Amino acid sequence: MEDRQDQGTLTPRAWRVGPVPAALLAVLITAAAPAHSEPSAPSEDQTRKDLRLAYFDTELEAKGPGLLLRDILKDTAPIREVRALIEAVDPDILVLAGIDYDAEGRALAAFNAGLARPFPHLFAARPNSGLPTGLDLDGNGRLGEARDAQGYGRFSGQGALALLSRETLGPPRDFSTLLWKDLPDTLLRPTDTGAQVQRLSSVAHWLIPAGPVTLGIFRATTPVFDGPDDRNGRRNADEIRFWQLLLAGHFGTVPKAPVLIGGANLDPDKGDGRRGAIAALLGDPALQDPTPRSAEGALATVDWKDAGPGRMRVDYILPGAGLTVTGAGLADPVQASRHRLVWVDIAR
Repeated sequence: MEDRQDQGTLTPRAWRVGPVPAALLAVLITAAAPAHSEPSAPSEDQTRKDLRLAYFDTELEAKGPGLLLRDILKDTAPIREVRALIEAVDPDILVLAGIDYDAEGRALAAFNAGLARPFPHLFAARPNSGLPTGLDLDGNGRLGEARDAQGYGRFSGQGALALLSRETLGPPRDFSTLLWKDLPDTLLRPTDTGAQVQRLSSVAHWLIPAGPVTLGIFRATTPVFDGPDDRNGRRNADEIRFWQLLLAGHFGTVPKAPVLIGGANLDPDKGDGRRGAIAALLGDPALQDPTPRSAEGALATVDWKDAGPGRMRVDYILPGAGLTVTGAGLADPVQASRHRLVWVDIAR
């Protein structure tokens, strides 16, 4: 138990929380939304009493370092689309995927500053995506490629996660350096080339207090694009299973009001991958599944029509069982991303 607790208090590699100048803030008030509907439009005479959380895989990641910042400063069409969607949903807590990380946080700060109502608290840490391992993990005889990194990435920081919040953030617990082999009952094969160095997180696993809740943030690897050893499928399942272990006390103190939020890259009912992993998480008694739906009543959060699998549910917000969910839904899609923004309202 002591070893597990030590793993749960890893020192964060970056801790970036800063206030946005009050002059940048514009008053924008949103009414609470009923379950499984589109978010209510802003109203000057209504105040939303519930806490709205949102997760969106923006797919804004660029092909090289610094290029996302360039796109943000140019205010390209995808940047404008993503900003407009965020402003329409108006979350209190927002987790973005597909936002490239840079050590000074310039891209995230610039994106936030361009919102009609910027968030006062930001968090970003260097992800495992693109972080070199020095090994030929995919066995193709070449080093330093995207598939040889701790998590798939053409450069360190590509396709990272970011947290934007109107609620005060507490000190994070960063599990992103946890080695895959050290996860209890790991699915990692002992003969794996990276067995001694491979981290569990393909991007990150964070536990961050945000106002009345504690966020469990992650984005798991794809379970496909590997070989007969099912390396990606095994890792994807373990990245998801990590949260059940944490909620069972395997990594120290269990948060009292957890909300898991992120991309599992796995649908419980269709597609390749070890679907039992996400089914087990959705059925965990410590959590509840609000089953956010689109205006058409569908659960799918992504449409991979060009890649083949089509519409799937892979993005999730799972509040703790003790929290009261007052609304949930999926925003209409935008051209910038194949994913839909997922939102859930929780009573304060």
